Amino acid sequence: MQVQVISSVNEASTAKFHHKTAIIIDVLRATSTIISAIEAGASCVLPAETVMEARALHRPGDLLGGERFCRKIAGFDLGNSPDEYNEQNVAGKRVILTTTNGTRAIHKSMRADYVLTASLLNAEACAKAALDLRRDIVLLCAGSHDEFAIEDGLCAGLVLNKLIELGGAPIETDDFGIAMLALYRNRANFIKETLLSGMSGKRLCKLGFKKDVEACAAIDVYQTVPRLNGDLLTRG
Repeated sequence: MQVQVISSVNEASTAKFHHKTAIIIDVLRATSTIISAIEAGASCVLPAETVMEARALHRPGDLLGGERFCRKIAGFDLGNSPDEYNEQNVAGKRVILTTTNGTRAIHKSMRADYVLTASLLNAEACAKAALDLRRDIVLLCAGSHDEFAIEDGLCAGLVLNKLIELGGAPIETDDFGIAMLALYRNRANFIKETLLSGMSGKRLCKLGFKKDVEACAAIDVYQTVPRLNGDLLTRG
C-alpha cells in the first residue's frame, strides 16, 4: 500500500486524490472539532469553504460553527473549540462548519474515493478504517496560514505508524512521510509539549485557547472516524 503525505493544503491538487483514500488532518483544530462533534451525537458536519457559503447553507435547526483568525465568527453559534461541540450543544443537530484551513482541505480532497478525518484523538481508529477501504492513501496536513504545521505532521506520523503496525501488507511512503514518521517516533513521549511549542499552539495560547491545545493533544480517546458521504461528514 502506498501512502503519500502532503505538507499543507496549498501543496494539494485534486489529481493526487483520484482512486485513493484521503485522510484530512487539522489537529488545531478543525478535524479535532469535527471528531468531537460526531462523537457527541451531531447528525452530521457540513464543511463550508467560506463564511458566506456557511450562512447560505444554514437551515432552521442547524448550528453554525467555525473561526477566522482563530476566533469565533460573529453571529455564529459556536467557534472552533472541540469542547464546545459537546452532547448538550450538538446532539441530533446538523453542524455547518467553516475554518481557515481544515474545511478547505476537505473540499480539496473530494475527488478521492473516500475521505476520512483524523486527529490525534482518533488516529488508530482512522488507520484501521483506511486499511479496511483497501486503497492507496493520501494524508493531507491542512497546515496553518498556508504553511506546514508541526502538529499536523506529528499526527500524520502517528497515523503512518499505526498503518505500519496494523497493516498486513507492507506500507510504502514518500520522503516527507518518512520524515513525519521520524518526527512522531522522536516526539511520541512529548506530544503536548510539541503542540504547545509549535506556531499554531503558541498563537492559540496567546489568544486564550491553551485548553484547546491540551485537549487536542490526547491520543486515541475516540473510535469515531468521520467520513464524507456526499458533502456531509457522518460517523464512519
